[in-house]
Amino acid sequence: MKIDLAKKYAGVVLLCLLLLVGCGVFEGEQTLDQIDAPPENAELADDLENIPEGSDDVEENPEEDGDEVEGEDPSEEGETEGEDSATTTEQVTRVLYLLDQNGLVVPQEVEMPAPESKEVAKQVLEYLVQDGPVTSLLPSGFQAVLPVGTEVIDLNLEADGTLVVNVSEEFTSYEAENEQKILESMTHTLTQFENVDSVKLWIDGEAQDAMPVNGTPLTEGYSRANGINVHQAVGIDLMESKATTLYFPMQGDEMVYFVPITQHIPMNEENPHQSVVQALMEGPSFDLPLQHFINTGSQLASEPVFEDGVLSLNFNENILSNSAKSEIADEVMQSIVLTLTEQEDVEAVEVSVENHEEVISESGQPYTEPVSRDMVTPTESI
Repeated sequence: MKIDLAKKYAGVVLLCLLLLVGCGVFEGEQTLDQIDAPPENAELADDLENIPEGSDDVEENPEEDGDEVEGEDPSEEGETEGEDSATTTEQVTRVLYLLDQNGLVVPQEVEMPAPESKEVAKQVLEYLVQDGPVTSLLPSGFQAVLPVGTEVIDLNLEADGTLVVNVSEEFTSYEAENEQKILESMTHTLTQFENVDSVKLWIDGEAQDAMPVNGTPLTEGYSRANGINVHQAVGIDLMESKATTLYFPMQGDEMVYFVPITQHIPMNEENPHQSVVQALMEGPSFDLPLQHFINTGSQLASEPVFEDGVLSLNFNENILSNSAKSEIADEVMQSIVLTLTEQEDVEAVEVSVENHEEVISESGQPYTEPVSRDMVTPTESI
């Protein structure tokens, strides 16, 4: 009897144990399916491949990606993180150096679509190609400089500020007389970006020691120091002079624009700024259809004074377009500021006129503070 009762209790206990296991009451145990189940956010690893180019989450090496020449926040170019670049309509302003009707290389501001990623340098070069995207934007008398069909293959910004430009074979189809203009246009357009100092050329992946048509040397690269619209005046002693870029206004079909001219001018070593102003008053050293903009007899009334980045210039009354109002022509002020801020360390120009308390612009705005380069522009938006 006792044995049968023990067996009965043992059977009940065994049955309870089986029921507990089946119900999963024991903590710390899981089924096979529960162990293998992935966490809810496991696919985040795959999302790393979908981070938009130029996102702040990924920092590209500018030496490997030559398009990242400004080091700027891509959101300033019209894209925000996660935004579809194909749908953005935001525009950015860039300066392109184009050919005017006189065959001179001239800066012009152009509104263009904000580029995808950081391909700002590649984009401006593509806008220099004839029959390219700039065609519909060109004002009367202006043209792009790179041969039709030129493809910008890639760009590479080196540590020393040299931008290596790799273009297709179509680039070589230009006329010999346009070689210098092409170099000046490419160089000045690309060096508008702060960390680009010079340009080197590759064609279809091969480095070029010289330009392909007329043989202009390129071993050391090309920079703004080589000048723009360079003209060698007759009778100038090169040993006693210095190559200087002066800005002169010109009347186009649709607007007034400024032409940069690099020429050698006799230099006063004690006060080189005075020499530059004198050359500007005299005008370019070769005939140009320039707008008349500086009155005859205009000259400095005293020597220029340079201090803390500001160049102070005091002129006689002839510089004024309206002496009774103390008014100076806008083109005169722009020409002075653009030219003098090309000089080393000159950040702004302060203009005064003898016997006048202040000088005003054509719109009546007094020039109470020194005028910096970003307060005037050598271009018009097109």
